[in-house]
Amino acid sequence: MALLLFRVSSEEAGSVISRRIVLLRWSQASLLAMLGVACTDEKIVFREPVNPPPDASSGFLGYFTTSDKQTTCGNCHVGMQGQWENTRHAGAYETLAALGDGAQGFCFGCHTVNQRGNATTNAGGWDVVQDTAYHDVQCESCHGPGQTHVENPDATQPLASIRAATDADNGCGECHSGVHHPFVDEWEQSKHAAPNATVIAQAVATPASYAACLDCHSAQGALRAWGINADFIEKDAPIAEHLGIVCAVCHDPHGSPNSAQLRFPIDVASEEQNLCVKCHHKRAEPETQAATLRGPHSPEGPLLLGEGAGWFPPNFQPEVDRILSTHGSVANPRLCATCHVAKFTVTDQATGEFVFNATGHLFNAIPCVDAQGIPTTSQECDITQRTFTGCTTSGCHGTEETARSAFLTANQRITDLAVELDAKLALPGPAADLNPSDGRFTVADGANFNSQLAKLPGSPTHNPFLMEQLLVATIDAVNAAYGLPATSVTGVSLKRQLK
Repeated sequence: MALLLFRVSSEEAGSVISRRIVLLRWSQASLLAMLGVACTDEKIVFREPVNPPPDASSGFLGYFTTSDKQTTCGNCHVGMQGQWENTRHAGAYETLAALGDGAQGFCFGCHTVNQRGNATTNAGGWDVVQDTAYHDVQCESCHGPGQTHVENPDATQPLASIRAATDADNGCGECHSGVHHPFVDEWEQSKHAAPNATVIAQAVATPASYAACLDCHSAQGALRAWGINADFIEKDAPIAEHLGIVCAVCHDPHGSPNSAQLRFPIDVASEEQNLCVKCHHKRAEPETQAATLRGPHSPEGPLLLGEGAGWFPPNFQPEVDRILSTHGSVANPRLCATCHVAKFTVTDQATGEFVFNATGHLFNAIPCVDAQGIPTTSQECDITQRTFTGCTTSGCHGTEETARSAFLTANQRITDLAVELDAKLALPGPAADLNPSDGRFTVADGANFNSQLAKLPGSPTHNPFLMEQLLVATIDAVNAAYGLPATSVTGVSLKRQLK
């Protein structure tokens, strides 16, 4: 028996896929007779698409041909092969080979095909037979051994898991953890790691009203909302068992044209295309026509970009060049990721020796650090115990001290204005007009929205210039609408206070 590989169009194959490899088993003589061609016809190639697995005990197949990095899986899954070839996983073994004697034995476990990263628990692949077929992080590293699948493709589907945990025996955490590559270690401590319990409970109880919230609050919801239809073990899990924003939500395991295999770019100022802003832009402006008014919800993207954020009082026409923060301009090409995914190395202050590689996957822009300088999840530390490394590595600020000073100054100015605005809203006229449930949008309602926006963590930093002008204009609007004097709570002129 021989195997023929040839291409057909989507119409001929009855498939939505533009081109695919069709594999037909036929007797060579019968097939040639049917096609009327000779064995020497160069357009026809006969070969088996599977080599015997070097480690027969586990069934890991590895490369079909090592020289051109043709995976056995890629003989059929051509599109995935093409994407994967451009990933760092495809050159994982070479990075160790380049180190020569500097590569330690335990490093190879995460740079080859074996039981790490998939559901296999017993030693397999490279850990049993150190064959070149197992070089690099291939398809089977995540999907598990492929021998059973190739022997009967319709009977078995080796699906990968997208669950991430440092103590799991499956998934990204088996390799992307530890002091040198603590991606999952840090991610586990972040707010991305667990789905919002309230949202999950609401989506379970009243899916018609809250199911859309899953688009940004669970892995399954986000992937579905973004049109990603790839199969994985947890894909059809009930809502109550949805995962948090795991690695595979932001990173495409099969590869992408974006840096770090990100599903969407991070360097475009677009709510639809920027990876972070796709979720962090849900309610940056008040719902002026709604029966019940709600406060800001994930408004970071529009605020950073200086567009569509907050309630603009009547006749408020801000000077665009004065409300554009450097953080949201071309001077900061990585936008959100510059501060929120800041990487740096921690070394021992006495010896200079390596301690920890911070990957930025806590997603805290200025995290608290411990005595060694390792970022923590604590938010209760003094400002001097926070690292502003992300501000300096981006090139925006010359030193951590200048970045810290700018942060303190912006926060104090915005805090003072928010306090002033709240004091105005507490006075009889605005207070009587402030009712988010009466189906009527007032100046007091708009001002209250802006106050809430200003007090969200990060707002003074995301765009200090827009926030300052917006609050000043809002205070003026409240004064005008309710006949209040243009003075602060201490009786000092507000304009003089800002000078």
